[in-house]
Amino acid sequence: MALCKNVGSVDRGFRAIVGIAALVLAFTALSVMAGSLWGIVATVVGVIMLMTAAIGTCPLYVPLKVSTCKPASR
Repeated sequence: MALCKNVGSVDRGFRAIVGIAALVLAFTALSVMAGSLWGIVATVVGVIMLMTAAIGTCPLYVPLKVSTCKPASR
């Protein structure tokens, strides 16, 4: 079963900004390269946010039946 796109453009932009901010924070202030737990958490969050922004699908939205996409006009 293929996942349908369920992340709208505003949501995607927000996810991209949060993902980049989390990665910058992880590699600067949280010392992910030194093995800091909070740095690793921030890195994981950043990667997940960027991936969901890139593919336009959030797996967590599926069981919650949430979609931030505009309905298709006919």
